[in-house]
Amino acid sequence: MTLPLLPTLSTFFIVLSAVLVAIGWALVRKSKIEAHKKTMFAAAIAALTFFIIYMSRTIFAGNTAFGGPDDMKIYYTLFLIFHIILATTGAVFGLVTIWLGYKNRIKKHRKIGPVTSVIWFATAITGVMVYLLLYVLYEGGETTSVIKAILGT
Repeated sequence: MTLPLLPTLSTFFIVLSAVLVAIGWALVRKSKIEAHKKTMFAAAIAALTFFIIYMSRTIFAGNTAFGGPDDMKIYYTLFLIFHIILATTGAVFGLVTIWLGYKNRIKKHRKIGPVTSVIWFATAITGVMVYLLLYVLYEGGETTSVIKAILGT
């Protein structure tokens, strides 16, 4: 089995971002604030790298439709929609959390940070599951526009 380069690379970066968020969370609990800031910045860069790779592939090549059994397609589609909503929410929360930290609004940053982290962990996990369903467990379907890939039309 040959894994596709760009989806594999983008999945690596989203997992890396989640691992860095976990490390950053551990660092701040140990009051290592400067290390926390650097680690969370690195997590943001990893997430941005994921996004750039993902969007570039989406724009220039398209998205891969689910290639598994037809009777599983509806479940995959619902799961994908859940992942997309989660990822979008996580990205917005992430930007707000980073901004609050950067602006030294620590009280709000501390309040929203753990929520953001949990959303981001769930996003990374569901993203890996989408990757496994598209490229590892089943052979990917047609690579086409985003709408066609999601709706299968």
